Amino acid sequence: MTQRQMASTERSLRIQADDNLKSMIVGTVMRKIKSRTWKKQRYFRLQEDCMTIWYKSKKAGNAHSTFSVGDVEAVREGHQSEVLLSIADEFPPDRCFTLVFRGRRGNLDLVAESAEEARSWINGIRKLIDNLENMGQREKLDQWICDWFKKADKNRDGQMNFKEIRDLLKMMNVDMNEHHALRLFTMADKSQSGTLEDDEFVLFYKMLTQREDVLRVFQEYSSDGQKLTLQDLKDFLREEQLHEDGVQQYALNLIERYEPSDTAKMLQAMTFDGFLMYLSSSEGSIFNPSMVELSQDMTQPLCHYFISSSHNTYLLEDQIRGHSSVEGYIRALKRGCRCVEVDCWDGPNGEPIVYHGHTLTSKIFFKDVVTVLSNYAFKASQYPVILSIENHCSVEQQKVMAQHLTQILGDKLLKSTLDGKIPIGLPSPEDLKGKILLKGKKIGGLEDCMNGVVDDPLTGEVSDEEETAEIDDDHHRTDSIRHRGKKSKQRLSKELSDCVVYCKSVHFSSFKHSRVHSKFYEISSFTESKARKHIREAGAEFVLHNAHQLSRVYPSGLRTDSSNFNPQDMWNAGCQIVALNFQTAGVEMDLNDGLFSQNGHCGYVLKPAFMRNLDERFDPENPQNRDGYNPLSLSIQVISGQQLPKVNIKEGSIVDPLVRVEIHGIQLDQAKQETRYIDNNGFNPVWYDMLQFTVHAPELALVRFVVEDYDKTSKNDFVGQFTLPFTCIQPGYRHIHLLSKDGTSIPPSSLFVHTRITKLT
Repeated sequence: MTQRQMASTERSLRIQADDNLKSMIVGTVMRKIKSRTWKKQRYFRLQEDCMTIWYKSKKAGNAHSTFSVGDVEAVREGHQSEVLLSIADEFPPDRCFTLVFRGRRGNLDLVAESAEEARSWINGIRKLIDNLENMGQREKLDQWICDWFKKADKNRDGQMNFKEIRDLLKMMNVDMNEHHALRLFTMADKSQSGTLEDDEFVLFYKMLTQREDVLRVFQEYSSDGQKLTLQDLKDFLREEQLHEDGVQQYALNLIERYEPSDTAKMLQAMTFDGFLMYLSSSEGSIFNPSMVELSQDMTQPLCHYFISSSHNTYLLEDQIRGHSSVEGYIRALKRGCRCVEVDCWDGPNGEPIVYHGHTLTSKIFFKDVVTVLSNYAFKASQYPVILSIENHCSVEQQKVMAQHLTQILGDKLLKSTLDGKIPIGLPSPEDLKGKILLKGKKIGGLEDCMNGVVDDPLTGEVSDEEETAEIDDDHHRTDSIRHRGKKSKQRLSKELSDCVVYCKSVHFSSFKHSRVHSKFYEISSFTESKARKHIREAGAEFVLHNAHQLSRVYPSGLRTDSSNFNPQDMWNAGCQIVALNFQTAGVEMDLNDGLFSQNGHCGYVLKPAFMRNLDERFDPENPQNRDGYNPLSLSIQVISGQQLPKVNIKEGSIVDPLVRVEIHGIQLDQAKQETRYIDNNGFNPVWYDMLQFTVHAPELALVRFVVEDYDKTSKNDFVGQFTLPFTCIQPGYRHIHLLSKDGTSIPPSSLFVHTRITKLT
């Protein structure tokens, strides 16, 4: 019996033992809900592979849709989406559930016919998600093979003829001449039946995916060409992967973890299959696994960290007509975002609302945003969340805001200094674990409040930022916009003011003024263009300012399409809260995801020491002038690609891939280089192209690998990317597991590279 047959038998036995999965395979009629008025019946069922959910309308003839269980991130029970809340009076919560998809794909809201059926689907899908997450590499490989088999077996007879195999090759991005394809087909067809069945297809897949590039490395270190002895493996780990300490134990661990052959294990050796498994694992990844974990000092003042931050968090689309939704907050918080924004305006019946003022964006209630914050703030990370309030409300509705914050958040809302004394500096993320901090205007200073002295609450500018004023900066003057951009004095409610402790919003005058007058708990917001101007004119001053207090940078008001600016420029100056439109995919969000993919995805990354020291002057424009200046050379050999996704859905179209490596960092380090493109091969392209970079401030640099489909007549199509901090790169032979435009994984797509970092002499 083949391993794949055994795996599928095990899987089917597990299913037979699970009543939820059995009833999902039979299928259920449920209502798909899009709004109060759009509620349609659909027939849902789990397919036999236990990986795919199939559904169709009763009316739509043969038309049906499917999605993979692997695309589902979570299942929410009851009325836990805006859509299901809107029909709460019609359907009880025990019949309702929401499937939340990875990336930026919309949710699927469902209502079952009975509470039992809902429970069955909720538990069943959760079990399948757990199974997937706990799947070993071997099982994943089996699953991929099984998926391809199903895609190619058009007539569903469990066998594949040569025509089906040819179509499969096109689907897999392989442009193989017919003669070679037929040769592989014949070699795999052991039964000489003219079709490939289960284990024969596995053999065909293995011949197709034979890794000559990895075999070459394996044979270079193997004493007998058949296996790596313990000594061979130790030599490889020392010479190529640059492992120094405890190499013997590490090599034994790798054999134990990745070697499939029990005989080889007994001999303390590794076969080619085990070697490939190791190189494809997280330990063979370019991203150092120890850096993925929470590994940084979290006891420094808050201003010593870069903080993952979102702008206009309530928007799911653009800033003119976009849909406002609490879903925006849920998505951002689950991605580890630690600073979210609310734009508050007076709403109906005394209830404050959140939306992008003076636009056609839809509106949501402030209290619903606070409820979501209470429920989701600490699911992805225990470290503090900053709620940045842009307040346009009357005093009456500000009091309501303060009431909602206090009642809904309870102890999570920080309303006084941690020890009740007047502090001398900002607390640390560790000190503030599980706390939500309000950023906004405050009457008087922190010291005044604690001494019982408060100013007249009828004065003070409430609004933290008037984004439309930014349009004036960009020379797009119009009377209506200028009128709106004027600062207006609004009265500030004492109740809301008292909720602000360590993040008092103040207007920025100059670095000189800040040096003399500013307090550590004050924070200024800068439009992207103002921040760039300060970096250009006084970069070292800005870095110093940010070593003492927090700064927030937000996108220009001209970015009505919710596009993003390059956050790297702002990080180079030590700005902590660099607010991006999380709803918009692209290189800027790739950089944000890349920076915050280290340190346990907790949303806080410790700034380099030279940016935290008040006695040091680091100028991002002139890095050579700092103590400890240590430029490095990065060489990357791009060896090969594996099973790149198809980007052009046109039949017969096959990717012509090239790889671009980009360095994002200080101005001096910004660089990009490309490999040549490979004609018609997205399945297993081979380059062996060498790219070389010099990096002057490695502590600030990010490295982005981008795969594109070359097109000589128009812009190249995006295929996949992976971004990581320079300091997290593992040397040696490494795989890079590619991500989609949305930042979700697209297995088994990867690149195989060799990296070396050396000191510049």
